[in-house]
Amino acid sequence: MRFFAAVHSEITKLLSTRLWWVLALIMVGYVALCAGGLAAIFGGFGTTGRGPAIPEAQLPLLIFSFATSVGYVFPVLLGALAVTSEFRFQSLTPTFLAQPRRTVVLGGKLLTLFLAGAAYGVIALIASIGAGAAVLGAFGIDPLLGEPDTWAFIGRSVLAMALWAAIGVGLGALVPSQIAAIVIVLAFTQFVEPLLRVGASITDWSAQVGQFLPGSASDALVGASIYTSISPSSVALDWWQGGLVLAAIAVIATVIGFFTSWRRDVS
Repeated sequence: MRFFAAVHSEITKLLSTRLWWVLALIMVGYVALCAGGLAAIFGGFGTTGRGPAIPEAQLPLLIFSFATSVGYVFPVLLGALAVTSEFRFQSLTPTFLAQPRRTVVLGGKLLTLFLAGAAYGVIALIASIGAGAAVLGAFGIDPLLGEPDTWAFIGRSVLAMALWAAIGVGLGALVPSQIAAIVIVLAFTQFVEPLLRVGASITDWSAQVGQFLPGSASDALVGASIYTSISPSSVALDWWQGGLVLAAIAVIATVIGFFTSWRRDVS
């Protein structure tokens, strides 16, 4: 009962702020722009016979995958900010007074943000599929929305976004400074990891290591990505292995954060 009360409290906290819907609105616009724009580019290439050739059977999932390949940064930020804002505004003090078991509080926050990340996944997919399918349809390309593989892809994408939000919670617990957490998320996702993934693809042994990077694991879980289409590699995890890697990163970061920042006095 204590745990479910903690989950209810965390849901109330999250929905009482503007953070979740502001990030969601930005994510929708960003994902829809990327998906619609690339669908127009690749759809135009297909009709003119010029430019990079991507089989029509692979193109829809590639376009739809922008929900995760560029949208994953938003659930990470949501999870991290949901934790760091508690330290910044010291709202953890009344929370811990009401529920002294800090493991229960952190567990409730982890489950809440996992569910919020799944909701972000649904929203991002609506944006990418809505924009992408409309543009592809305009070029006469079947978006394959009735195929079982497409729906399996959708389910894995929602799971990936949920796990990214959980990773954000772990990062927020590990790095309680809100500014530092934002800088780490943006620097790693937009600059550091892309360079690491490119560098890891150079040799076989580095590719074996690179497949365990968070972005690589996420792409493996989802099963499609603009990054993997541009830089294909024979070394990749199975979808379930990618999910386990993301879950392990979330758990490890959260556990370390619990034994460091989370157990300290907050006021």
